[in-house]
Amino acid sequence: MTTPPDLPGAAFDACEDTPANQSANPTLGDVIAERLTRRDLIRGALAVSVVTSTIAPLAIASAPTRAQAAPGASPRFAFTEVTAGSDATHHVAEGYNADILIRWGDAVLPDAPAFDPLQPSASAQEKQFGYNNDFIGFIPLDGSRDRGLLVVNHEYTNDELMYFGLVGWTRKGKIEGLSDEQTRASMAAHGGSIFEIARVDGRWRVVEGSRYARRITASTPMEITGPAAGHDLMKTNADPSGTRVLGMLNNCAGGVTPWGTWLTCEENFNFYFADEDAAKLSPLAKSYARYGVPEVYYPWSRIDKRFDIAAEPNECHRFGWVVEIDPFDPQSVPKKRTALGRFKHEGAGNIVNKDGRFVVYQGDDQRFEYVYKFVSAGKVDLENRSANHDLLDTGTLYVARFDANGRGEWLALEADNPKLAAFADQGAILINARLAADALGATKMDRPEDVDVHPSTGKVFLMLTNNGKRKSDEVDAANPRAENRFGHIIEITPDGGDHAATGFAWDILVKCGDPAIAEVGATFNAATTANGWFGMPDNCAIDADGRLWIATDGNNAQVTGRTDGLFTLETEGALRGTSRLFFRCPTGAELCGPCFTPDLETVFVAVQHPGESEDSKTPATAEAPTTRWPDFKDGMPPRPSIVAITRRGGGKIAG
Repeated sequence: MTTPPDLPGAAFDACEDTPANQSANPTLGDVIAERLTRRDLIRGALAVSVVTSTIAPLAIASAPTRAQAAPGASPRFAFTEVTAGSDATHHVAEGYNADILIRWGDAVLPDAPAFDPLQPSASAQEKQFGYNNDFIGFIPLDGSRDRGLLVVNHEYTNDELMYFGLVGWTRKGKIEGLSDEQTRASMAAHGGSIFEIARVDGRWRVVEGSRYARRITASTPMEITGPAAGHDLMKTNADPSGTRVLGMLNNCAGGVTPWGTWLTCEENFNFYFADEDAAKLSPLAKSYARYGVPEVYYPWSRIDKRFDIAAEPNECHRFGWVVEIDPFDPQSVPKKRTALGRFKHEGAGNIVNKDGRFVVYQGDDQRFEYVYKFVSAGKVDLENRSANHDLLDTGTLYVARFDANGRGEWLALEADNPKLAAFADQGAILINARLAADALGATKMDRPEDVDVHPSTGKVFLMLTNNGKRKSDEVDAANPRAENRFGHIIEITPDGGDHAATGFAWDILVKCGDPAIAEVGATFNAATTANGWFGMPDNCAIDADGRLWIATDGNNAQVTGRTDGLFTLETEGALRGTSRLFFRCPTGAELCGPCFTPDLETVFVAVQHPGESEDSKTPATAEAPTTRWPDFKDGMPPRPSIVAITRRGGGKIAG
């Protein structure tokens, strides 16, 4: 979104839009430009031509030549497309129900009190569904198609939409305006929720009193494991061992492992740490700066000194990890798996490689950052769940370099690499994964977000949300994607179908934006309607039929004339690159998830921060949100929620 960073709701986008990567490594735009100069055409049905003049701020410097869909081509998705637009409520394809499953403040634990928006309470919030639900994972119980566990991330809080009576929403106002109890309640609204659901008469309901129910917050005890555990850079006054930490922060996307654990990914952890002066004067100043620490949007250091850089210079190193949680054991201690590296994690798309090793693909969600993958040393044991207990503690982390000839290489972040000699040990490399990736010459990407893997073809789909910081005076044949406001999707094919291989081929599946505006340079298939195109791809999912679904983040009435939503995208054949709109968010909201039941008869989506302002000049508040979705009651703030979408009369989604 384009709102100034001091306005509420714009904080996270502003952070993502502020590059922290000052290395001389090539950007993905540089690589694409060189590749297009050599080849002129993108493989497949889509083509582009280079625009060499400066263009409007909302345009991409590349104009499309839209491919023609073959007559009689059959789509893999069957549904009546939703009309794009923007209003106060959600919309789903004709013939489907979109039921609110759970909302911010609803009970998760059996003894949770009723939601009271006028009396924020940390003790209540610790038992209730948290705020801004991002990733969703569904894990069946006992092989049942009608019972399962949902695991849901709670990324961050829009305090101005949560609490009545707050005014003057500048950054300083936010820090100073929250009471201590409101701050503690916001801390409790972070983290994640685990709860049981059951399908009764075709509709899903939360199972009250389930033994699996659990809330994870910013204060939940966790264990640090892997190569960085016990490292000097992980030790604090409260934890001199460097192996124990309280809470997880800003958890965005994630994944579910084949052995039924939840991988939840810490993203913009820098927002919670304070004392810029201490950071600048610290011997760790270079590392802090590379991660944007501190970037204060929350007053947590006022009530908990571990978020004060001056008091605890190493505390920030204990965030920015992938956390593994066992949803079947509410007493289990979550594990921060340091072997997967520290950065602003978005996504943990994974697959069991053909040799049995486990591979996790990860994006670092900020402009000009990198794409990573982790390959375990050991093999997955699908017959013995406990045998995989520490599988993610040993293996190799790689970062991607994309070459202009359509090839790429995964570069190992290992201590024996001479290019990483400046790092004391493997722990230091993983704690400072961004700096290590800089040294290896990885390719700067246009804000890598979610990544998912096709379970049968092995293709990897990478969401690149946008990059408005590429300068317009750089637009020429060698660099055609200045001001990439709408993002792209890249398809990666590992060599020999081996996800442990260091070589891969890559291609652009689609460039996003409005195809009707030539300067935007969108490359959707011509079969895409005026309702079906999208910008800012974020989360993605590949369903059991191998079909790709895209959730978007950043579309609004001001930028694209439409809200975010859930889109289908054809990836094969004559219709490759054809997109259609299946579900539309209410105003101000971002769509996250999506997640399918194994039978494909339900898709769960997460609608977060409904009610945010879409006007760059006017902040939204609890008193004056842009919508009061989903309750639409006076005196009730908008509430981030999980929506369960099913077909009326039953049957496969979009089948």
